[in-house]
Amino acid sequence: MATFSLNTPIETIEPKIEVTVDPAQPLAAGVYRFQLVVVDDSGNASDPQVVEVVVKDLQRPTAVIDAPPQAEFGKSFTLSGERSTDLPPGKIAKYIWQMVPIPQRPIPGPIPIIRRPPVSPTPPNP
Repeated sequence: MATFSLNTPIETIEPKIEVTVDPAQPLAAGVYRFQLVVVDDSGNASDPQVVEVVVKDLQRPTAVIDAPPQAEFGKSFTLSGERSTDLPPGKIAKYIWQMVPIPQRPIPGPIPIIRRPPVSPTPPNP
């Protein structure tokens, strides 16, 4: 585990290193460059190898819409998306509003009546 700072080398004897990110101060979304130089047991250093890592915000924000349960005919009313959230450090950048159709629901029809032929009484056995 290592916390990287710009232009500050970190020496290890292990071939892998974790880039530790502080949740309180995560890397902002964007492109970051990391460099590796390896040194052999004779003290010979390699040429630098550089890689770019793109940090992306892959967490979708959560939309929350508040609306009155009823509105008076012919009167305006307000919808609010103020309670919508994104994980820090992300922020809601815009709200896209749209009125959409009500899904079609099956209308219950009459309950079918099943007619059975009349049952004649069974004569008693003598």
